[in-house]
Amino acid sequence: MKVHVRNMLKKEEIIDKVIKGDIKLHEIEKYAINTNEAVEIRRKFIEGISNTKIEHISNYSLNMNDAVKRNIENPIGAIQIPVGVAGPIKINGDHAQGDFYMPLATSEGALVASVNRGSAVISQSGGVTVKIIDDKMTRAPAIKAESVNEAFEIKKWIEENFSKLKKAAEVTTSHGRLLKIEPILVVGRYLYPRFVFTTGDSMGMNMVTIATEAALNLLKHETGAHVIALSGNVCVDKKPAALNLIEGRGKTLVAEIVIPRKVIKDILKTTPEAIEEVNLAKNMIGSAISGSMGFNAHYANMIGAIFLATGQDEAHIVEGSLGITTAEDKNGDLYFSVTLPDVPVATIGGGTRLETARECLEIMGVYGTGKVRKFAEIVAATVLAGELSLLGALAAGHLARAHNDLGRG
Repeated sequence: MKVHVRNMLKKEEIIDKVIKGDIKLHEIEKYAINTNEAVEIRRKFIEGISNTKIEHISNYSLNMNDAVKRNIENPIGAIQIPVGVAGPIKINGDHAQGDFYMPLATSEGALVASVNRGSAVISQSGGVTVKIIDDKMTRAPAIKAESVNEAFEIKKWIEENFSKLKKAAEVTTSHGRLLKIEPILVVGRYLYPRFVFTTGDSMGMNMVTIATEAALNLLKHETGAHVIALSGNVCVDKKPAALNLIEGRGKTLVAEIVIPRKVIKDILKTTPEAIEEVNLAKNMIGSAISGSMGFNAHYANMIGAIFLATGQDEAHIVEGSLGITTAEDKNGDLYFSVTLPDVPVATIGGGTRLETARECLEIMGVYGTGKVRKFAEIVAATVLAGELSLLGALAAGHLARAHNDLGRG
C-alpha cells in the first residue's frame, strides 16, 4: 500500500506552506492524499489570496483525476457554459446522413436560435450536401543553414529522400501517415519544410509533432541540418493564415444547398436577391477592403460553440473561422454554400475524453473511433445554418431586433 509523505500534514498546513513558497502550486499533488484533495487545497489557497469565494467553479462532475493526466494543470475546478441544442438539421453527407441535433456551448443570446432557424430552412429545402475535400494535419520546423546554397542542398535532400523521412516519422505512430513535405520554403538561409500527415480520428497535433521530430532526427544525422524550432509557424497552427486558407489544414469542407424562394420568404422573411446582395457587400467587398482572411459573416460563432461543447482545442477556433461564403440567385431560388478550408477536429483523444464533451459527441452519434468524418460534416452543416440565418436577418433588417429580444432578454 502506497503511503504519501504528506500524511503527517493537514490541509491547512499545506496551504500555509504554499503561501510561504515552501510548496509550489504544481507540487500540491505530491502532498495531498488524492487529486480531489489537491484541487480543494489549491482552490482554498486561491480563495485566500484573492479574497474570493469560489462557489460555482468548485461544483463539477468531471473526473478530475483523469483530467489532470492529459487535460489540465493546477486545477481548481471547472467552469460552466450554457449548452443549447439546435435542430433537427437534415444532412446529405458521405458520412453524416439524416437528421441531427447539434449541442452548442455559448453565452451569446440569439446564437442557438439563429442556428435553429437556419436548420429549419435547410430541412425544409431537402437538406444540406457536405463534402470533405481534404484531410490533413501539419507541422513545419524552422531550420537554419550556413548559406542559401546549403539551404538549397537540404531542400534537395528532403525531396530526394522522402521515403526515408516517411519511414522514420511513421515508426512513432500507428495511425499517422506522412503524405508529403511541401511547401519547402527558403527565406535567406532559413528553411521551412511543411510535413503533412493524416491522423485518423484524432486531431493529431501531438501525433504529428512527435512524428516530425523523429524525421528531423534523421535529417540532422544525414545532413547536419540545424533545427532552430520544431514549429516554425509555417504549420500554421492556431493562427489565421493565408497558407491554411489556400492549402487547407485539418478537415477541408464544403457545404451547399439550393433553397426554394418560398422557403426564403416564409422563414427568413426576405428574398434570394437580397441575401445575395448582402453577401456580396459584406462578406466579399467588406472583407476585401478590410484585409480580412475570412470572407464570411460569423463562422467563429458556430465553430466556437460546437468546439467548446465537444472538447475540441479551443485555440483552433481561429483556424476554423477561416472560409468563404457564396450566395447566388439561381433561377429565382438561392444557391448558398460555405467553404471551410481549416477545421481541426477529433472524436477521440484530447478534450473529447471529458465527460461533458463525450455526452455532446454522443448526442450527434460521433464519439469514438471511425466517427470524425461524420462529425466534420455535421460541423460544416452547422456553420451553414448559422451563416444563412444571419445573412437572412441582415437582408430582412431583423438582426438588431433578434439581439434585443434574445440577447438582452
